Amino acid sequence: MKHAVAKASSPWWAKAMVVSGSMVMIVSGGGAIAAQVSVNVLEDSVNQADLLGDQRIESEEGAKITGPLNFLVLGTDERVGAGGEARTDADIIVHVNEDLTQVSMISLPRDLYVEIPSGIPDSETKLTEAFAYSEDWGESFQNTAETITHLTGIQFDGGAIANFEGFLDMVDELGTIELCPWHEITSIHGDKKTYPEGCAEYNKEDALDLVRQRYGWDSDEDYANGTWGDFGRQKMQQQAIKKILERAKEKGYATDPTKAVDLLNSFGDALTLDVGGYNLIDLITQMRDVDPNEIISIGTPSSEGEMYGTSYVLIHEGTDEQTAADSLWDAIANDTINEWACANDKWLSGDSKPDCATVPADGGQAAGEESPSDEPTVN
Repeated sequence: MKHAVAKASSPWWAKAMVVSGSMVMIVSGGGAIAAQVSVNVLEDSVNQADLLGDQRIESEEGAKITGPLNFLVLGTDERVGAGGEARTDADIIVHVNEDLTQVSMISLPRDLYVEIPSGIPDSETKLTEAFAYSEDWGESFQNTAETITHLTGIQFDGGAIANFEGFLDMVDELGTIELCPWHEITSIHGDKKTYPEGCAEYNKEDALDLVRQRYGWDSDEDYANGTWGDFGRQKMQQQAIKKILERAKEKGYATDPTKAVDLLNSFGDALTLDVGGYNLIDLITQMRDVDPNEIISIGTPSSEGEMYGTSYVLIHEGTDEQTAADSLWDAIANDTINEWACANDKWLSGDSKPDCATVPADGGQAAGEESPSDEPTVN
């Protein structure tokens, strides 16, 4: 990257959660680990750069961290810092709620038809192309952020760019992770290995191959459930992120400083992040109560279509997709993701969902509450 790069304090979970779209510490005991791990190790753990530029919501240096917060996480097949024009394979809005206890990941399809305000490389094209703005990845990140803000109205407190293969380097440290394809799928890569339906343990090589698949998610079930093509790949990526974090917690990486550093080192230089004026250790510590099992994974309401003879993913105007998408952007802005998720569960791409018995679908007063909520509602 051409932007000036600095080092910042960050234990392994900061990297993990940046890539997963939360930029938070999600296993208990994080503050204790941060205090025990060598300061020099922490300072060398992750690259920082000005990714968002004037697209970032400015925060006062050292200011108290309060929610809600929104981060933009971009994933690419290219190694971070490799330079040259690239495209994104993962575009994720990460929403952290007001009290910093819950994280939602909203994936936008790489082939989503969007308007690019800069007009580079085109005024209307696929979202993945917005990153091909420049050989300077900082400028490309800002072009993508501006494009997503133009689509959603959401502005960002911070961001990150990561190489998904680099994130899965953590699997080597952990041994294996559990992944659960919802039907049998045959790889289009290499020796075209077939992965069975159901949960199984996967090493890094097979895990990376499985989460890269797009074209095998093409059954009637996939089209009925909204997990076809890139939506299926998004679901597997989100699943892999959560499974890595869960396995790390199971194996004690949250409470053993030496093991935490080992996992951190396994990730290498596959991540660059931008947290603006926030102190990263403070950010991690204040979000220590977030549980990886409760991360809500959402796919953008959309479906396949065609524009000018080219295949895209479209939010079709005048349909339930547009209604659901517009209300999703409002829910992110108003911090009412739980209400939206309960009213639009067909667009949830993970196993986690809020307790809808205690969440009013219209954002109003839930059963048993003694006073009405002052929070904005989602219509």
